[in-house]
Amino acid sequence: MKLSDFTALLEMVAPPALALEYDNVGLLIGTRREIRRVLVALDCTVPVAKEAIALDADLVLVHHPLFFHGVKRILPDDPETASAYLLIRHGIGLYAAHTNLDACAGGVNDALAEAIGVTGCELLAGDGIGRVGTLPAPVTLSAFAKQCNDALHTTVRFSGDPDRTVQRVGLCSGAGGELYGEAAKRGCDVFMTGEMAHHEAIAANCLGLALIEAGHYETETVVLKKWISRLQNAENGVQYYETRMETAPWQTR
Repeated sequence: MKLSDFTALLEMVAPPALALEYDNVGLLIGTRREIRRVLVALDCTVPVAKEAIALDADLVLVHHPLFFHGVKRILPDDPETASAYLLIRHGIGLYAAHTNLDACAGGVNDALAEAIGVTGCELLAGDGIGRVGTLPAPVTLSAFAKQCNDALHTTVRFSGDPDRTVQRVGLCSGAGGELYGEAAKRGCDVFMTGEMAHHEAIAANCLGLALIEAGHYETETVVLKKWISRLQNAENGVQYYETRMETAPWQTR
């Protein structure tokens, strides 16, 4: 498949117009190869880049862009550019769909909602990044925290009375802590995200909003299989591989 046709497919699934202004989405490293094999990951780390080389992949498709700021040099021993150096040396392309994949229908936040049992989702805020929906029946905050914990294979933290009843849920994958105010305005009982700042948690407590923090990686990795499935439905002969070399940067004891 030609690179131009492949990027058109990616843009149909996650339109770049949905990306936030600060973002850096789209084709970040070009390639002259025909697109036959694509490695899919959240981040293009050095292990992921090496995995792409071993697979003889033509392109790495990621959620998080490598470059957010200007890069003046690409060096093999610079953490910011080491993986890009490997891809370029081997003629492998890199494409990122970040906040546009967060916002699009069937993207990261819809995948997260489905994983934790939240239905009837609507946009949480005008940027389209978060979601608000409901649980099938009211449950205690403690029970919902365990539900998120088990569904995402993580160790959650929560804030609020463990015995309070929750049903209306605001959520945002990744670092969505700043949306707690929108969740409170929309009448949510609990706001669930990957990570949030200390001051955001204190402010949310003042608003009477319960919180669940489940991990940046854990709230986003749920999209990978669904992303691959949507692209495979195009039936264009491209083979997709979900990375086996990616793990959460944090571990718990």
